[in-house]
Amino acid sequence: MPSPFPGMNPYLETPQLWSEFHSRLIVAIADALNPQILLKYRAAVERRIYEMSDGESVLVGIPDVSVTQGVNRPSQDELSSTIGTLTPQPTIVTVPMPEEVRESYLEIREIETGLVVTVIELLSPKNKKAGQGRTAYETKRQKVLRSLAHLVEIDLLPGGTPMPMGGQFTPSLYRILISQADQRPRANLYSLSLQTPIPILKIPLRRGENEPTLDLQRLIHEVYDRAGFAFVIDYNRQLSPRLTQADQTWLTEHLKSQDLLNLSDS
Repeated sequence: MPSPFPGMNPYLETPQLWSEFHSRLIVAIADALNPQILLKYRAAVERRIYEMSDGESVLVGIPDVSVTQGVNRPSQDELSSTIGTLTPQPTIVTVPMPEEVRESYLEIREIETGLVVTVIELLSPKNKKAGQGRTAYETKRQKVLRSLAHLVEIDLLPGGTPMPMGGQFTPSLYRILISQADQRPRANLYSLSLQTPIPILKIPLRRGENEPTLDLQRLIHEVYDRAGFAFVIDYNRQLSPRLTQADQTWLTEHLKSQDLLNLSDS
């Protein structure tokens, strides 16, 4: 079954599901583009790898409390007789361990020359949160913006700090930026809400060439269906980060209309 939302499904943004959804959607985008651009170009799935050692990202899967070894408490008489000879006992603690982060993105390369023509990024939570993940992505972003490659930046995450951009635009939950190299610093920004279906996008190649289309909305529905996300999502759960009151009201009514909300728990 397709996702029950007209646009992005906000329940796919949970830490439990996002990594799988991200990986599946990246591959789906490549599979959708390649039949349109072969034999001259190829959309290849690339990976950015770095280590995190800041804040809570380090503690994923690692206890965030100290583990202490229990010892028998001595009696007052024992304590009095040994007060001068007690040896300090160690406490078991945890130490920060580097977390290897792997983020997938797409590069459309010219087959004959190997040159990167277009970079397609699907942002992850670590890209939007202060720390090494954001720093690594912003460095990559600036490198692309200074190059002759186009940038397609897909932000389907309401949390975190949006990527920097200038001009007048409407703040929104979701954003898709298409920056063509020959039009910079101007770029096209799609501002999307919960209620907004994602439009079919044209992916830029070289000037004068036919642009392949990307039906991202259809791909999200297909990934949702093939992965069986409908069987693991609890639509009665409170979203985090919390929505605005207007979005929450719309969400509740929409879930009711889809018979996905347990009214006894809402």
